[in-house]
Amino acid sequence: MNKLLIVGTVAFDAIETPFGKTNKILGGAATYIGISASFFNVKSAIVSVVGDDFPQEYLDLLTDRNIDISGIEVVKGGKTFFWSGLYHNDLNSRDTLVTELNVLADFQPKVPQDYKNAEIVMLGNLHPLVQSSVLDQMETKPKLVVLDTMNFWMDCALPELLDIIKRVDVITINDEEARQLSGEYSLVKAAAKIHEMGPKYVVIKKGEHGALLFHGKEIFFAPALPLEEVFDPTGAGDTFAGGFSGYITQSENVSFDNMKNAIIYGSNLASFCVEKFGTERMVNLKEDEVVSRLKQFKSLTQFDIEL
Repeated sequence: MNKLLIVGTVAFDAIETPFGKTNKILGGAATYIGISASFFNVKSAIVSVVGDDFPQEYLDLLTDRNIDISGIEVVKGGKTFFWSGLYHNDLNSRDTLVTELNVLADFQPKVPQDYKNAEIVMLGNLHPLVQSSVLDQMETKPKLVVLDTMNFWMDCALPELLDIIKRVDVITINDEEARQLSGEYSLVKAAAKIHEMGPKYVVIKKGEHGALLFHGKEIFFAPALPLEEVFDPTGAGDTFAGGFSGYITQSENVSFDNMKNAIIYGSNLASFCVEKFGTERMVNLKEDEVVSRLKQFKSLTQFDIEL
């Protein structure tokens, strides 16, 4: 069984959307990535940090999904990273109300010995220096390194971000971030510019409008499944990344054609994530629901055309 190493935040979120609000609930990029990847036949581990205010039941939730948590440091007397956000009516834009780094401010990731030879590394959204330090600890070169980042790091840590981008095979960012990073409005031109920075593959997420995969001159587009109800977009991008990296790890195939399948699997899982607040929908998701919706994706995207 191939190994997937996941690096990112394990956190508390408080979310408000037009459909309601939550108090502190389980969140964090690595949490969503790990839960999503657990739908595949892989060995996975999370590298992160929490305070001793983090409930044991949340750690148990991860281990119950066969996720190795030996790389999650628990800081005695520390407080867990906390984020609070307010989504606007269109759910595509949001305001960050509170960001408390807490134990994340001094986070020094420690990769478990058993995962220093992981075939796939998924670097969730974190400071680029933290992401780099994880790659420095690997004892064998991974088959594929996937990087997720955001505009915040482009604003405040661009040199460090460009350094880590040189070291990865796949970058996943949204359309706004792709334009900021490249200085190009056209996403085709933006992807070409980002290719020059290092990654062989560029995934540009467009939220409810799907995702694009670029590899040289090759382009693949996957739509997002039209949904009757969307309650909370938090974690959808990370769930997508978990599905993408989990499928690649399970299939042991890092080709462009196989990444097309990974994009669909990631999009499929992300479509469930948004149906409830936080991780609730993903935690209660059943295998037959995943398969049923994959069939919907297939019927949505496949057709015969006479030329």
